[in-house]
Amino acid sequence: MGVVAPNGIGIDPFWDSLVQGRSAVRRITHFDASSYSCQIAAEVPDFDPLDYMSSKSARRMDRFAQFAVACTRMALDDAKLQISEKDSDRVGVVMGSALGGFPEAEVQYSIFLEKGLKRVDPLLATKPFVGGSTSQVSIEFGIKGECNTIGGGCGIGTDSIGYGFYAIKNNLAEIMISGGSEAPIAPLTLGAFSNIGALSNRNGNPQQASRPFDKERDGFVMAEGGGVLILEDLQHALERGAPIYAEVLSYASTNDAYKIAQPSPTGEQARKAIEFALRNANLEPSDIDYINAHGSSTPLNDQVETKVIKEVFGEYAYRIPISSNKSMIGHPIGGAGTIELIASVLTIKNQFIPPTINYEFPDPECDLDYVPNIGRRALINTVLKNSFSFGGKNSMVIIRKLSDI
Repeated sequence: MGVVAPNGIGIDPFWDSLVQGRSAVRRITHFDASSYSCQIAAEVPDFDPLDYMSSKSARRMDRFAQFAVACTRMALDDAKLQISEKDSDRVGVVMGSALGGFPEAEVQYSIFLEKGLKRVDPLLATKPFVGGSTSQVSIEFGIKGECNTIGGGCGIGTDSIGYGFYAIKNNLAEIMISGGSEAPIAPLTLGAFSNIGALSNRNGNPQQASRPFDKERDGFVMAEGGGVLILEDLQHALERGAPIYAEVLSYASTNDAYKIAQPSPTGEQARKAIEFALRNANLEPSDIDYINAHGSSTPLNDQVETKVIKEVFGEYAYRIPISSNKSMIGHPIGGAGTIELIASVLTIKNQFIPPTINYEFPDPECDLDYVPNIGRRALINTVLKNSFSFGGKNSMVIIRKLSDI
């Protein structure tokens, strides 16, 4: 696994911040946001692409693609995996991003308006497209097999794991590099989300702004970052002596077919996605030990997610620990699902559940065990990861500790 997150670059710093319950939300430094109603975000500090690639490569990539390449390099090192020419077509890549290089296009369009076409960076033709992360990872590491990009909303990092899972299951590849990344913190992008009332305006207390399931939540906090997981056929991994964190049991997705920026208040299709994931994994609801929630800190999403969990799990819902990493890292949109899946894997590895921080005021509509404010040790073998997206997409992945097979 490899991660570039607002609260840490690399697995160990990332996990340590989650365990400690440290918020990465600050006032925006990427640009002057003083005139905006939302002036806060979770930026990735101290990221130097030259730690992971050449200056020539870095110059040709948007920041979101740089995150993807950096995460992939870390993940390959973690997996003790070297890709040779003879097996490069049995290794695939699937990356997700919602906005791609849209912020870079913002910058270059401003230059175009102020200084004319000749001053526009010629790399604008290739840097912003959403497939840039997938293509750059393939080029950087010589990967020639199954290759795809998932564009969509906030759950595409989870969808990329599902795609990788099915690619291996259907013998399209032995190894899939699956992930998602996003670098959306820019004037027009932030302003657009702010205009629809999606973002928290708690500018005076940035570190307390992302507060999933809390009664005083007022919107999500935009973030940047990315994550990559190396998925591998089990026999192939065992034969090469790979270090194995966990097994992917199932993936399922549905769509509300309701509204572009609002979940269906019934939660019916979200419920079915969880039920499909359980059925595909041959599990009962009581087999789930922990839920890594989407937990975006928006009023309706958190309420619907809670409702859906209750409907699927019944009385057992009150005994399942649930937490939202977004309380600490904000919402990295296309990077969220894979970053949170990495956190889920580490929860299994360390038998410790990171908290949902900033939980101060109970909401009667959100009355489950959200592991408030302080993490806890627990016996965790099987984890459900929930993700929900603009456009009504519901995406679920279930993972399990390998020793329980």
